[in-house]
Amino acid sequence: MIHLYRVNKSYEGIPALREITFSVDKGEFVFLTGPSGAGKTTLLKILFCAERADEGQIIIQGMNTFRLGPSSIPYLRRNMGFVFQDYKLLPHKTVFENIALALKVVGTPYGEIERRALTALKKVGMLNKEHLTPPKLSGGEQQRVAVARSLVNEPQFLLADEPTGNLDPASGQEIFKLFKEINMKGTTVLIATHDWETVRTMQRRIVAMERGRIVSDSRDSQKKPSPAAAVRPGTAS
Repeated sequence: MIHLYRVNKSYEGIPALREITFSVDKGEFVFLTGPSGAGKTTLLKILFCAERADEGQIIIQGMNTFRLGPSSIPYLRRNMGFVFQDYKLLPHKTVFENIALALKVVGTPYGEIERRALTALKKVGMLNKEHLTPPKLSGGEQQRVAVARSLVNEPQFLLADEPTGNLDPASGQEIFKLFKEINMKGTTVLIATHDWETVRTMQRRIVAMERGRIVSDSRDSQKKPSPAAAVRPGTAS
């Protein structure tokens, strides 16, 4: 579904991403981990086409993003959802209006907007709060609305940048559980987070970054043969 090969990105001569090569298969759940400044957010922005890489190849659902013009990016994003750490909800719009806006801008008929917005709210357990504005919700509830907004276009791929960074541990666990449920229904999920404790307990693929580089990928370790399997016939074990 997503393939990156030797992707590089710098800001004013300072490297943010260095030789990034990895892929995400359809239906995978992947954690992108690493300290602040590791390059996680930059990588997600490039995947969402909010930033352009300086070098390398990025193939998303068969499309080479280096060849996409500005008019083609909205089409690519229709199959992608993005969840921000700071929610980015409009405070004077209701929960329903915040979600419906993503459909209005692409000219979706109102009947379809209502159906899909209410369906998304139901998925995140916020159907009974559709008429409230974001300031009347808790942090965890606002993030649930943000997740619903990312799902309203029924994306095949969901990106999330530190989605629990502003939440207490209990609310954070609820959001990660929600992502797990979304993934089990077929959506590919890539989450950037430094919440290492949650990452360990969820037992999903982990891609670790440091200083703009990928330093480990649990998919690779799973593919390696065990020491016993590596012993050649006729040699001592």
